[in-house]
Amino acid sequence: MSVEPVKVSVIFYSATGNVTALAKQIAESAEKAGAEVRLRRVAELAPQAAIDSNPAWAANFEAIQEIPEATADDILWADAVVMGSPTRYGNVAAQLKQFIDTLGPQWFQGLLADKVYSGFAAASGKHGGNESTLLALYNSFHHFGGIIVAPGYANETLFANASPYGVSHWNGYDIDEQTLAGATAQAERVVATAAALKAGRAAINA
Repeated sequence: MSVEPVKVSVIFYSATGNVTALAKQIAESAEKAGAEVRLRRVAELAPQAAIDSNPAWAANFEAIQEIPEATADDILWADAVVMGSPTRYGNVAAQLKQFIDTLGPQWFQGLLADKVYSGFAAASGKHGGNESTLLALYNSFHHFGGIIVAPGYANETLFANASPYGVSHWNGYDIDEQTLAGATAQAERVVATAAALKAGRAAINA
């Protein structure tokens, strides 16, 4: 019995580019692990004047325009969904939350349930709210009826990254190799778990 490859949607919001870099690492790693992957950004809600006031924000805004904008179909298509956000006062950025809030019709029909979900985040300071942002994000996944696959300390790479809730970047500068390795390990864990669930369900329904 053959089982189709796992389908993974990586959906993110990024202002200055750190979450973009993590999203790309997770997407590439999931693809290398054998998944079909969609990399999607959510819509920017900030006014152009605010974007232009920060050179890094303006540069990232232009750089990610080639990435398709996320829609509800990207959730419905996927076996696993990995969402990323910068922390905003210890919470999910409004842009990603707005996208989540548009999923009400799909949630009401039960179409968001039984998928694997995971998250990642970035903040400018070591104690800037990455953990609370991820826990807040996971509240929505609980309401979806999702199966949350956090990285935990499942292997040496994840233990070294020291981020059991999801890979997190915190210093506001270029992401180091340890954090990128954590993103890869998290992606591999998501793909492996989703693949096992998919194979198990296929066997039950055979």
